[in-house]
Amino acid sequence: MNQPLIVLLGQTAVGKTALSLKLAQELNGEIISADSRLFYRGMDIGTAKPTLAEQAIAPHHLIDLCQPDETITLGDYQRRAYQTIDSVLANGRFPIIVGGTGQYVKAVVEGWGIPKVPPHPKLRNVLAQLPGPELARWLATLDPEAAAKHDPRNLRRIIRALEVTLVAGRPISELQRKTPPPYRICQIGLTRPREQLYARIDARVDQMMANGLLDELQKLRAMGYGRSLPSMSGLGYRQLWAYLDGEMNLDEAIERIKFETHRFARHQANWFREDDPTIRWLMMDDGVETAVRNHIQNWLHNSQTKKEGVHSI
Repeated sequence: MNQPLIVLLGQTAVGKTALSLKLAQELNGEIISADSRLFYRGMDIGTAKPTLAEQAIAPHHLIDLCQPDETITLGDYQRRAYQTIDSVLANGRFPIIVGGTGQYVKAVVEGWGIPKVPPHPKLRNVLAQLPGPELARWLATLDPEAAAKHDPRNLRRIIRALEVTLVAGRPISELQRKTPPPYRICQIGLTRPREQLYARIDARVDQMMANGLLDELQKLRAMGYGRSLPSMSGLGYRQLWAYLDGEMNLDEAIERIKFETHRFARHQANWFREDDPTIRWLMMDDGVETAVRNHIQNWLHNSQTKKEGVHSI
């Protein structure tokens, strides 16, 4: 019988962390992060990583996986997530995925096929020398399904699709087919009115600065981690690098962090759509804890009756 998995998702600063800790306590659960910004060690304040005190409340997984100059791919994350879910279940505890990185959540929940083809710089360089229209036509010949999915102007994706297809000897669309994972999944989406969410984002940025975000970045810089690293493109770090390099003053950098985080939150909404029938959306208000608890209890009950062949009313 498929075992249960809860997914708690929503935009940045919506309030996922606090609610996930309460759920973990009530359900004998363990939290599995689905936030790509939490992978990096030493990048704690700017990523709103759960504090040590919060991590002591419930076990946390898939945070602090690598150094800021290392990379965790989507395929790496998906593999680790499935291993962690299975381990938590084997220990008789409840896995709770918590995240705001839609791509990572969906890769796990939907069972994305992720081609295990590492980058081939030489092949990419050869492909990059060809005109965009020629690349698009070549992909359409080799893999019409993949070509139909990609904007022909997005050369990075076109080149990657050709790279995978040529190296693997199979169409990338075939390799990317989804295989639903063997779990009973309950997805709960948390939401707030936009202006309220923005106010929470702004307050959190101010608190990050008060907690020492600039000092955190300066320490990372002193350790030799440079501005060009992908990890340093994250919100907060990118803008403060501009301040340290004299491109704007500190007040301008802080305002830029807030503005870009507002935009990021809007982008997240494209991944977590409120018309998605697989997600039960709940407004973050005074009754949300009860609503989440009731929804999970009903879901568990309905899952159990289906397992036993009993039709609930």
